Amino acid sequence: MDMTIKWDGKMAFSGDTPSGHEIKMDASPDVGGENGGSRPTELLLNAVAGCTGMDIISILNKMRLDPSSFQMDVTSERADDHPKRFTAIHIHYALEGDLPEDKVARAVQLSKDKYCSVAHSLSAKMTASYSINGVKGNVSI
Repeated sequence: MDMTIKWDGKMAFSGDTPSGHEIKMDASPDVGGENGGSRPTELLLNAVAGCTGMDIISILNKMRLDPSSFQMDVTSERADDHPKRFTAIHIHYALEGDLPEDKVARAVQLSKDKYCSVAHSLSAKMTASYSINGVKGNVSI
């Protein structure tokens, strides 16, 4: 995959993705930006969640399961010293619908441990939890 990211002045950058979408990045005003786009670290966490979310939906669909709603809550920890990398990322998957717990747990585990290329590109410790219809899952992931 190849991309070109261009500097838009001050701390702003934009890039066109191979799929034809534009991404805008910028820093906050306190470090010289104008808050005209997402921070790269925000995009990275969104990418991890989006990657695992797409995996989970795909796996559940293959199991002939169709969630009525799906939300992910992401928490993270970063190192205090530069490069201030992510050291831990936790994603809680909240699904709604007629979904057997063992199937949801399996889909989350497969995404986390096998399929999500974004998560596997990071050195952060990755953990996960889930709930179905508001009930916290009991299967260990």
